[in-house]
Amino acid sequence: MPMITVDALHPTKEQKEKLVVELTKKASEILGVDEKSFFVLIKENDLDNWGVGGQPLEKFLANKK
Repeated sequence: MPMITVDALHPTKEQKEKLVVELTKKASEILGVDEKSFFVLIKENDLDNWGVGGQPLEKFLANKK
């Protein structure tokens, strides 16, 4: 069974539902696999669990302002 994994910064319940529906639909079309075969996992991460360019994401974003 195909697995789709998404890492995100705390999406809302509505956003998660939309991701599950739309990602499953599109992947099913592209791969030619029935939608019922897909698993979707949304991993929620805190801002301090991300890093970009050798910096914690929070500092990276602050420096871009």
